Amino acid sequence: MSSNTLGENFRIVTFGESHGPAVGVVIDGVMPGLPLTEADVQVELDRRRPGQSSLTSARAEPDRAEILSGVFEGRTTGAPICILVRNRDARPGDYEDLRDVFRPGHGDFTWLAKYGIRDHRGGGRQSGRETVARVAAGAVARRMLARHGVRIVGHTVAAGGVVARVFDEAVIETHPVRCADPVAAEAMVAVIRDAARAGDSVGGVVEVRATGVPAGWGDPVFRKLDALLAGAMMSIGGVKGVEVGEGFAAAGMRGSDHNDPITPSGFETNHAGGILGGISSGAPIVVRLAVKPTASIALPQRTVDVHGVPREVTVRGRHDPCLCPRVVPVAEAMMALVLADACLAQQAISKSPADLEDLRAAIDLADSDLVACLARRFALVQEVGRLKRASGAAVRHPAREAEVARRWKRLARDAGLDEAVAMQVLDAVLAASRKVQRRDT
Repeated sequence: MSSNTLGENFRIVTFGESHGPAVGVVIDGVMPGLPLTEADVQVELDRRRPGQSSLTSARAEPDRAEILSGVFEGRTTGAPICILVRNRDARPGDYEDLRDVFRPGHGDFTWLAKYGIRDHRGGGRQSGRETVARVAAGAVARRMLARHGVRIVGHTVAAGGVVARVFDEAVIETHPVRCADPVAAEAMVAVIRDAARAGDSVGGVVEVRATGVPAGWGDPVFRKLDALLAGAMMSIGGVKGVEVGEGFAAAGMRGSDHNDPITPSGFETNHAGGILGGISSGAPIVVRLAVKPTASIALPQRTVDVHGVPREVTVRGRHDPCLCPRVVPVAEAMMALVLADACLAQQAISKSPADLEDLRAAIDLADSDLVACLARRFALVQEVGRLKRASGAAVRHPAREAEVARRWKRLARDAGLDEAVAMQVLDAVLAASRKVQRRDT
């Protein structure tokens, strides 16, 4: 199932089911030396996890990130990174009545039509639980993008017919609906709660903004940046529409209104949403997602079973009456994954010089290698000292040290290292080696 893979340069493969043992992701293409800890991933997982408020599913998942590979002593090694999140509060029994019944609005019917088998326990791979892996991968992508000055912020702009009119970023994470308009946020809560009490659900709109993206990311024709972003956002369960910039509103505008005037200091407006010709313009990238009402509702619905017999179904279990608040961190993650991939693609063709953080990371990696080599060398030196003491041989061996010095000079020349620097390092290494050889332990 190649559809579980995203990206060409920054590549991810997600795995796991809603009510299986765990969900997770394998990330390939992350450069070595990037600072990364489980805490960095946990910050984003905590924003996505269920049970945050009365407006979300009551499933009590801690969603603790476990980094299984690709990170050593707080830095990426360049190897594939595997992040695992174990399912702790799965209740597959809640779905036993749905073993042979299709849920309206879900992919149960189409999955069975394609594969001939389906996981009825919450939808398996089709569950929103799968997005845990996306958010974990997005946390890594965000760490990389931050070094380039890219910042991503998402928020709910509409829910249940209530539309936000104000953007106050400081409000977003203080409110359960993640709306940047405090007045609209309260109205959204009322609408969502009314729907939940009625056993129903509501849809809405989520917006994601990326600032700091330089001009030049993305490609023309088939790999346009807006096309990749649209595909990534549409891959989120429950998303039924995506627009960039003015989006569908552009259809009612004149060219003289929609075109963004260009000045020496940049674009005067941003109707294009930060992308022109499939390539980033340097203006903020703005993407909006139309999110449908949650399909799992408590009201009786007409359906059929796997044999085509008409049935009535009432979906039990724990579900969000509005998906938007928890779609926000998922949409941010998808934005980060696409931009990280585009960033690496641009670096490959532009051969742009490494920035200060890249160089420092490379130095840190070289230091790690250097320390590891020194540890191996002094372990051998310690054994040499033991043998010398046992045989009564002198610690200092001038002929041997002269031979080592000649070899270091040759190695320095071959490596392009200044000979004087190489000899200073060797003098320090030899002095330390003599001390080690004189020790009894």
